[in-house]
Amino acid sequence: MTYTIRTATSEDVEPILKLMPRLADFELPDRRKPEQFWHEDAKVLKAWANGERSEVFVLVGTTDANEIHGVTIVTMGDEFFSHEPSAHLEVVTVAPEADGTGLGRRLIAASEEEAKKRGALSMSLHVLKNNHRARHVYEKIGFTEELIRATKFF
Repeated sequence: MTYTIRTATSEDVEPILKLMPRLADFELPDRRKPEQFWHEDAKVLKAWANGERSEVFVLVGTTDANEIHGVTIVTMGDEFFSHEPSAHLEVVTVAPEADGTGLGRRLIAASEEEAKKRGALSMSLHVLKNNHRARHVYEKIGFTEELIRATKFF
């Protein structure tokens, strides 16, 4: 299948929201619920669509029929340690039928290019330890793991 990558519009919000459950499509850590992995991202998306988040950009991968099969949501800001201009990849996900097509990688590459145009010197992302497939992809395209977050529940 051929995909086109384009900037999302506010009309794309509902189809993008339908892809969000894919963000929890792996073995979840104990005491975590799937919706915890996209609830805040959905808020960011809706705020962006309402014009409230100018530091955010959203790209989608569409079919020839303009069906959305993938999305990235990126927030521009300062890098955590150096405070230099950076981008944070909040969301990357594709529809099940786009698995293995390279759409996710293409969306990340397009997001990197857009972030560079906006002045970013780096891009960060969060990925859970149990999400082995995503971690492998991120490593393969040049991301290095450098921060570990630990949680202790009471």
